Amino acid sequence: MGPIPVALLALVTMLLAGPAREAAAQPSPGKVYRVGLLSQGQPPRAYMEALQNGLKERGYVEGRNLAWERRSTDGSLDQLAQFAEELVRLQVDVILARASSGAVAAKKATTSIPIVFFAVYAPVEIGLVPNLAHPGGNITGVAVNASDMAGKRVQLLKELIPTLKRVAMLSHPAHPTSAVQVEGAEAAARTVGVQIEVIPVRGPDEFAPALKALRGVDAVLNADTPLFVTSRARLVAAMAGSRLPAIYPARAYVEAGGLMSYGPDVPALWKRSALYVDKILKGARPGDLPVEQPATFELAINKKTARALGLTIPPALALRADQIVE
Repeated sequence: MGPIPVALLALVTMLLAGPAREAAAQPSPGKVYRVGLLSQGQPPRAYMEALQNGLKERGYVEGRNLAWERRSTDGSLDQLAQFAEELVRLQVDVILARASSGAVAAKKATTSIPIVFFAVYAPVEIGLVPNLAHPGGNITGVAVNASDMAGKRVQLLKELIPTLKRVAMLSHPAHPTSAVQVEGAEAAARTVGVQIEVIPVRGPDEFAPALKALRGVDAVLNADTPLFVTSRARLVAAMAGSRLPAIYPARAYVEAGGLMSYGPDVPALWKRSALYVDKILKGARPGDLPVEQPATFELAINKKTARALGLTIPPALALRADQIVE
């Protein structure tokens, strides 16, 4: 093995030193920071707890030096713009925007208050930032996308069901990244000889009717959208009623009874966003902070659901799972 490049050594040193530097600096004593949270739908409790833990580790405690201004819709996109404008009028110190829907609404509402987005798919493609390395302006954050995620989910379905030919994709057309996600899934499906049938749904009341209407479909691929994760119990129940295997974008669905998921560790992304909040509250400019993407992804499988569907999880697939729900 040759010598390690100096640049690589510097990067490793920076990464190792990072947590120590982050822990050393504390928030200004006596100041109460007002943080706005803009969300399409109520996030899973584990997501919010991860964010709060990340802030607490950096010295921010609600009721002492942190005051929340939370604004969440019922899962729809309605009122997001109104809530974003409310947070701007309240002059919060920073806006935390969940998913691309929250980020787009926040960006339209202000060009001055710092915005930290998280769990956002395709931030460049939908125009949130010009590029990930130099987001510019008043916005930055943590993305969830990887170019091959949709393809990986289709491959996992095919590994579970070798005869897989047709997959229905439930999408939420009103969501900002709907078209990008559908395009990625269709491109990935073509490479493995699978046909994608896109099924648009506008709300949770449409889950069961949409699934009952499917004919000749082998499995279901679910888009990554706050509407779905907010209503995951209803989505998983509708999927069970259809008796179709399905793959989801996050393990929260599997914990709710869904069959299988593949995607980033979403609570970890929420927790990571606390670092951005901390840096911004200490004077960093959002546009100077690169947008992060997850480096690792997790596979979760619910064996109880598989048994209910009459499916046997291949041993090789089970061995690769990061979480198994029995």
